[in-house]
Amino acid sequence: MPLEDTLYPFLKIYDTFPFGIKNFIGKCYRYLPSRWKWGKEYPAFQRLIRESLEWDEDDIQEYQLKHLRSVFLRAQANCPWYQQQFSAAKFRPENIRTLEDIAEAPLLEKKDIQDHLEELVSKEFPPSKRLYITTGGSTGVPVGFYLQKGVSRPKEQAFLEGMWQRAGWTPGSRMVLIRGHVTTNKASGNIAIYDATRNWLLMSSAHLTSDRIPEYLEKIERFKPDFLHIYPSAALQILEYLEKSNQSWRIPLQALLCGSERLNLPQKRLLEQMFGCRVYRWYGHSERAVLAGEGQSSELFYFWPIYGYTEFGPVDEDGYQEVIATSFHNHVMPLIRYRTGDYVKLAPPDIPHDYPWIAATEIAGREQEFLVSASGRKISLTMFNMHDAVFDNLYAVQFYQKEKGKAIFRYQPTKHFNPSQLESIKEKVTNKLGDDFEISFQKVEEMDKTQRGKHRWLVSDI
Repeated sequence: MPLEDTLYPFLKIYDTFPFGIKNFIGKCYRYLPSRWKWGKEYPAFQRLIRESLEWDEDDIQEYQLKHLRSVFLRAQANCPWYQQQFSAAKFRPENIRTLEDIAEAPLLEKKDIQDHLEELVSKEFPPSKRLYITTGGSTGVPVGFYLQKGVSRPKEQAFLEGMWQRAGWTPGSRMVLIRGHVTTNKASGNIAIYDATRNWLLMSSAHLTSDRIPEYLEKIERFKPDFLHIYPSAALQILEYLEKSNQSWRIPLQALLCGSERLNLPQKRLLEQMFGCRVYRWYGHSERAVLAGEGQSSELFYFWPIYGYTEFGPVDEDGYQEVIATSFHNHVMPLIRYRTGDYVKLAPPDIPHDYPWIAATEIAGREQEFLVSASGRKISLTMFNMHDAVFDNLYAVQFYQKEKGKAIFRYQPTKHFNPSQLESIKEKVTNKLGDDFEISFQKVEEMDKTQRGKHRWLVSDI
């Protein structure tokens, strides 16, 4: 078992250690061989990534068909929910001969995972091989699922690095992260924590006020990073401050790495002009069934054909299609024809491509949405993509705000929800919001939705 998976449950304990002890342990850990930290699957995925870049369309289809057949057959043999659904649809995995054959299989909805989690888990593996993760995704619909220990997280690391390399990343690159990390639950608290395990500087994305951005700039300039790994919304807040104060960005960067939120091309151009480097975008989700990123030179989003198999729903009136994904490699809990709730505009085939892969020009994922605290801090909704069990037994969650510093947390419970969970939810949400925010709770039967029928994380009247 790789150290990353073995030590993952103890991360919260590590975070409580004094800085000096954390720094010493983290630095020792950083210099361990990657194979020790990520396990034997990590270099195997690295090799697969390198080799697949040389494949033609026939090679790709051969790989995908082989893995699809394996996923479907193992699910049929070991997962009760798929056994029932395949039987009801009269779908026989052994008859898969082409990629198109899987279109006869039933779709998997988020609600199916919420209601039938244990029936989707494979009987082939003991509980010790599972790692439980939750996500709110881009929709505000909490979903809990299992990853495969020793496989899922090493795979994700290898593929992320494979994408970042297109923007110049190399092992050992210094990074400043301004994402969802909670550095303090106080409005006037510390904005940065040093992570010695990776030589990264973790900075809060919830304290980017005009009064405190100079503090951010000072710490970043002192750290001298190669990359900013940053929410697009956070990068745009820094850009706005620099423009309004008639300042320029002063630290040379190789790139901004921007994921988790939507960033359109006009915004990307503004960031590249201000920061003087490439802004690299990618799209993925916690379920690890689909991953896409910009190319070496192209700004199209290329869907990794060896990461999972991706289908697309009907074209809507705006030209978008839903992403439907089947996971590869996670045999503990395969996701088969999973409706992600995310929508993309596919690139026309006559546009030059960096790779012979399906590509998209636009991805309508999580928007740049904020709650506003009493002191004026903008708190990105992306921070509430919890990865523990706090939102378990809820069909959907949503924030409603009409006054700075106050919000209503709307929740739609399943039949398994216990009201005693509210105390834990309040503690976790309050920790993210900080001490200049009041939160109340409201049970609802239905949530406000977008025109496309997606749940909304935030309804704001500010």
